Amino acid sequence: MLKPRDPAARARLGWLLLTLALLLPTLPLTQFTLATLLNGDTWLSLARFATGFLPPAHDGDFLKEVVRETVVTLAVASAGLVLAMLLGAPLAFATSRALDDHQLTASPPRRAVLAAQSLLRGLMVWLRGVPDIVWALLFVRAAGLGSLPAVLALGLAYGGMLGKVYAEILESQPRAPAQALAAAGASRWQRLCWALWPQALPELISYSVYRWECAIRASAVMGFVGAGGIGQLLDSSLKMLNGGEVGTLLLVFLLLVGLSEGVSRWSRRALERDGGGRRLLLAGGALAAFSLCWLWPDWRANGFDWRGLPRFAMEFLPPDFSPAALRQLGQGVVETLAMSALGTVLAALLAMPLALPAAGRLGVAAKSATRLLLNMLRGIPDLLWAALAVLALGLGPAAGVLALAMHTAGVLGRLFAETLENAPPQAEQALLHAGAGRAVAFCYGPLPMVASQWLAYTLYRWENNIRIATVLGIVGAGGLGQQLYLALSLFQQQAAAAVILAMVALSWGVEQLSRALRRRLG
Repeated sequence: MLKPRDPAARARLGWLLLTLALLLPTLPLTQFTLATLLNGDTWLSLARFATGFLPPAHDGDFLKEVVRETVVTLAVASAGLVLAMLLGAPLAFATSRALDDHQLTASPPRRAVLAAQSLLRGLMVWLRGVPDIVWALLFVRAAGLGSLPAVLALGLAYGGMLGKVYAEILESQPRAPAQALAAAGASRWQRLCWALWPQALPELISYSVYRWECAIRASAVMGFVGAGGIGQLLDSSLKMLNGGEVGTLLLVFLLLVGLSEGVSRWSRRALERDGGGRRLLLAGGALAAFSLCWLWPDWRANGFDWRGLPRFAMEFLPPDFSPAALRQLGQGVVETLAMSALGTVLAALLAMPLALPAAGRLGVAAKSATRLLLNMLRGIPDLLWAALAVLALGLGPAAGVLALAMHTAGVLGRLFAETLENAPPQAEQALLHAGAGRAVAFCYGPLPMVASQWLAYTLYRWENNIRIATVLGIVGAGGLGQQLYLALSLFQQQAAAAVILAMVALSWGVEQLSRALRRRLG
């Protein structure tokens, strides 16, 4: 029997075949066929669709409206983050184990305190488990259109996230100062102010700035459900099939992403200098004040009906868990998981060849062009990719698969390229000096070194894509999101409540699985 030249070839082939076997059921579940993907007519149709965006619209009145709605988008992100911090900071203070008496001293835990903390942690799971776009959709349906629903949605969803992460940041700090203060009889507030706050402040600010960057991306697409901003302009342009306006708005999306990333990099550098944290806090306060002043006239004009919220909330009770509804929910969950899995795998397969030129292996020109392509792919939000994919492929989960694949390919391509650039070059150089070809030297040099990291990045993105796939159906891309949008459109609030609970359960399950895997790998 001939032995394979590569001793690991059989193992790799086995894993490849197992992966393909697991992915095969996702094709009929998502209605996404490889024939469609490999069909030249499909790509020709997509190319014709994309060329409709050129030339971008540059009418004066339209550009003025774009500028105004862009400022609204930035203001919504800033005001929403402030609301999230006002909600998340007290939740972190109340639930962080780093401030608990029984964690810092030998005193026994109090059952009432533990019960209250469990309830608050459950509240945070609920807040961040419901996607921000779903919160926005609910507020729009309950009390009206405008930017206020978007601010409230970001405040609730990001408040749950910030509460969890702030608490974890406090828990990651050295405990000796807090233990010393606790032994001296200091209160919970004093331990925070004098022991943990000075150590944790740079990391707290850094994560808050990162969340502001994420809030800009989120607020940019909330207009798809009527929550104002640049997304509402884009939704109107897409429905009217005005390609020139869509092209202009896509450019604005990319500029917003670039702006947010630039501010994030500047803030990280500012934190490294003396007084940088204070200057960042002052700049954030000024931005928040400007945002509220800018948005206030719109809020007063739209007349948000707060009195309708309790009545609207009661319409969701009790959730519809009839056998027929449960079967439909099960189909939605399976479809969502299939979309996320297939979209992530396709993204990884696309990102791998793009990572080579992006890492500079094919020259400077190819590196610059590929990096620009990757920035465009990841700069356009998933929900916007889904809206474009629905126009190109039609309604259904196939559009969701394509949207996840395009956006995630941009994210993974960048990460894969950075991993390649950081890989030690000695093994590849030795193979080249021994007479091996460039392809062989790459496959047996840097590729084995980065393969595990590529796999880890892919699994991490799949975890994120499961959450994202739950909402793509809001624009017609299948899954639980499409069931939710249909139920709300038909005023079937009890069915919508069951879908939202399924979303929260799926998000919580993914979070617990991810935590268990991190503990096992750590």
